[in-house]
Amino acid sequence: MTPSETMKTAMPDRGKPAGTSWNRPLRFLGMLIMTTGLAGCVVGPDYQKPDLTLPATWGAAQPAKSSRPPQLAEWWRRLNDPLLNDLIQEAVAGNLDVATAKAKIREARASYRKAVGALLPSVNGSGSVTRSDNGSNVSSGGDITVSGPYTQYQAGFDASWELDLFGANRRAVEAAHYGMDVAEEDLRSTLLTLVGDVASNYVEARGYQARIALARRTAASQRETAALTRVKFESGASSAVDVANAAGQAASTEANIPDLEASNAEAVHRLSVLTGRPPGALTARLRRSTPIPRPKLPIPMGIPADILRSRPDLRLAERRYAQYTAKIGEAEAARYPSVSLAGSVSTSGTKIGDLGKNSSIGWSIGPTLSVPIFNGGQLKAAVEIAEAQRDQYFIAYQSAVLTALEDVENAIVSLAQEGVKSGRLAVAAKHYRDAASLGRSLYQSGSQSFLDLLEAERSLYSAEDAFITSQVAITTDYIALNKALGGGWSGTVDASKPAVIDTNTGPHLASSGGKFNLLGQHN
Repeated sequence: MTPSETMKTAMPDRGKPAGTSWNRPLRFLGMLIMTTGLAGCVVGPDYQKPDLTLPATWGAAQPAKSSRPPQLAEWWRRLNDPLLNDLIQEAVAGNLDVATAKAKIREARASYRKAVGALLPSVNGSGSVTRSDNGSNVSSGGDITVSGPYTQYQAGFDASWELDLFGANRRAVEAAHYGMDVAEEDLRSTLLTLVGDVASNYVEARGYQARIALARRTAASQRETAALTRVKFESGASSAVDVANAAGQAASTEANIPDLEASNAEAVHRLSVLTGRPPGALTARLRRSTPIPRPKLPIPMGIPADILRSRPDLRLAERRYAQYTAKIGEAEAARYPSVSLAGSVSTSGTKIGDLGKNSSIGWSIGPTLSVPIFNGGQLKAAVEIAEAQRDQYFIAYQSAVLTALEDVENAIVSLAQEGVKSGRLAVAAKHYRDAASLGRSLYQSGSQSFLDLLEAERSLYSAEDAFITSQVAITTDYIALNKALGGGWSGTVDASKPAVIDTNTGPHLASSGGKFNLLGQHN
């Protein structure tokens, strides 16, 4: 190499742009980032979905020729009640529990983005302008001497990045991703419960209306019997005791109506609140009585393994178990060394134009190693805490599966046995109806005592009321079975829209909102 070539190599190239001196540290930082990212690893257990052994068939169900999965999508439409369909649509749109579940989804998504951001470097810029006078000459940039007051301009940025050598941040991202799944399944579980509650309360309201109508019809018939008894008493063919018993029975039947009206109002109020409205909002729409919705039976129930896919509460429990498995890796990574990179570039001068000159630029870059040596066993204890929490959610998942199986089995038995009961009650009501009709005719002709007629009418009312109650129970058990199998809302729900729309969120003067003044006193 010639002396002139040596001179050219040693001295800076004044012909290059002012920012060229930044390139070398930035290239070094970029290469280190890529190399470290490729070499990174993770600690802690890798999640594996539990393999549970489930029964091959439902124990309480009759053997079926086909084990096809149940048709759970919009199962309530098979009740053929347009108003019920409308109320479920309105509940999905307006229910406050659903709105809360939507907010949890937005929170989980934001938490995931925050966790992902921890994998990336952070960069902060800074700048300042300072007017000074220290009574002495100040040399700026090596070329200009300033005497007296002067202005100092400074600019630069700092960058830092924690190298995820043992996967702490990646485990956090994994846990946050599972957290999003948990929030979404929580929304589906909320919708499943909501649809079931709306349908159950609607059926109960229709049942109370039918029982109220029955009580009024029966009371009217019993008043006619009381009037007939009084006529017979006035003609000497009956006693005052018969007249009193007849009037008392009619009044006793009428006394059931207020309780039934109150129960009906409670069901309507619950429906209104479920749709996100005040309690009395649906009173007018539900005032006109309609028949109790009746399901079309039987329904296919599939096999027990189907509920692992169809029930959102089970999927939620499994995702929660996965989330806390990832958290073990977060805690375990804290026991290993950590490395972070920090770098800065700064420039200063007495003129803005001096900020980009090579002579005013300074930079620094370097790694920082942190090794846990002694912490009193805290880090090991943190891992054990995470493992114990993971075990709790694993057990909770197993418990949820067993509870789900129990729910289905119970609903199957209840629906089947209620069907048998309803059939017997229908036969009993028919016989009591015939007995009451015949007894009235015989009583009018004087061939039967009043006490026999009184017992026949009382038994008829009891049997018909029990039959209506059983019809409600059949539909309620049908709803419970669909819920137990995992049937819920299958449509889309937009969780991106916040419940509160904030305005004027940029820099502005604080407002008391009409509640407190600047001194903290309530207005």
